[in-house]
Amino acid sequence: MEANQALNNDLICAIATPPGQGGVGIVRLSGKGAGEVAAQLCAKPLQSRTAVYTDFFDAQELLDNGLALWFPGPNSFTGEDVVELQGHGGPVIQHRILNALCQRGARLARPGEFSERAFMNGKLDLAQAEAVADLIASSSIAASKAALNTLKGAFSEMISAIALDIANMRVRVEAAIDFPEEDIEILQEAKVAEDIARTVTALEAILEQANQGRLINSGISVALIGQPNVGKSSLLNALAGEEAAIVTNIPGTTRDLLKIDLVIGGLPIRLVDTAGLRESSDEVEKIGIARAIAQAAEADLTLYVAAADTLEEGLASSELVGNIELIQESDSQPNNILLVVNKSDLGAMRNLPKDIASVSVSAKTGEGLDLLKKAIQESVGFGQENVPFAARQRHIQIIKDTLVKVNAAAQALTQNQGAEFVAEELYIAHQRLGEITGTVTPDDLLGKIFSEFCIGK
Repeated sequence: MEANQALNNDLICAIATPPGQGGVGIVRLSGKGAGEVAAQLCAKPLQSRTAVYTDFFDAQELLDNGLALWFPGPNSFTGEDVVELQGHGGPVIQHRILNALCQRGARLARPGEFSERAFMNGKLDLAQAEAVADLIASSSIAASKAALNTLKGAFSEMISAIALDIANMRVRVEAAIDFPEEDIEILQEAKVAEDIARTVTALEAILEQANQGRLINSGISVALIGQPNVGKSSLLNALAGEEAAIVTNIPGTTRDLLKIDLVIGGLPIRLVDTAGLRESSDEVEKIGIARAIAQAAEADLTLYVAAADTLEEGLASSELVGNIELIQESDSQPNNILLVVNKSDLGAMRNLPKDIASVSVSAKTGEGLDLLKKAIQESVGFGQENVPFAARQRHIQIIKDTLVKVNAAAQALTQNQGAEFVAEELYIAHQRLGEITGTVTPDDLLGKIFSEFCIGK
């Protein structure tokens, strides 16, 4: 933490607009003395929180003209003195301004360093800082709304409320430690067990919402699995709305993974076509089949595609069940599988496994595609109208870990293990939950999170 605080004394600068040519290019400067350094380049005096139209000079040479905005700290994005020089969006122009600032004592900012300073200076908590990157990278309207809710503090407020409840329980439990002969009775009178139960319920509710937020933020991976010539590639093309995959009547045409990104009803999806599952002596095809099984194990959802005409004839039903069982056994986690009966224009849905959800479609005519899209959303519990915030996988894991420790505290209380054990479990839960907002966060985690940001943000 001390190293990060030392860096906050530096004057940093970066281009804050995307690379390439554009109508406007913004160079951002943050740190002690930012106003004084920027003023050396401006033909007119800077005015606090006011846009000043001015020429930009370097040693009497005209660089550009545009707007200069000065935000004295702490009332700025980073909490430090911040200046934005908004000129024309040409890379040569912007780099000349950067060079002029660096010659006057600034240094180039690291990726995410402006947001990191906002976090270090208490302008954003860690979840909000991550939401900045998520908002920039959002691939759908629903994702941008969820990220904006997180940036505004919706997720942090829920986490902070639960953390406060755990802290209050810790106070009561630790007070009982001074009376070892009566600690359990004291905890019972303080109704700690009831409060722990309420905290478990709250954590379970926010975990469900966080899972929804993760789906809408990062999207889901969907694997297309099945035997050869059942129409997996045709189905991928139908869902993608383009001829992304090669389609032939020759078994084994698809030998490697083909990945397509699309959005279905506001849900970002990475759709992966895979090699057909069958016995093969071809070494290349065998590798493709192995990759198909591995992809199904890693995917959030597996679409097992079968052909209606084959099922109509009563063929391959045992192979279908066997392949589905193979997919389920290949993953240590329960696999989410949806059976898609393709080529509905050639036959009806028959001889299907009774314990797996299924939908009938025709990639050729488009029949049933809307039902399939809806089934994909429902199979992962997606409902975009009720996603209150964006979340990441690390948030979900932290909430799960916190749930484990709070439940352990409840068990220690039930089994009369003593106030010390209850307090220890609650302490660990409190510390772990603090990693979401950054009240308790290792420096190496901070470095990893902010290194994933774009430069200039």
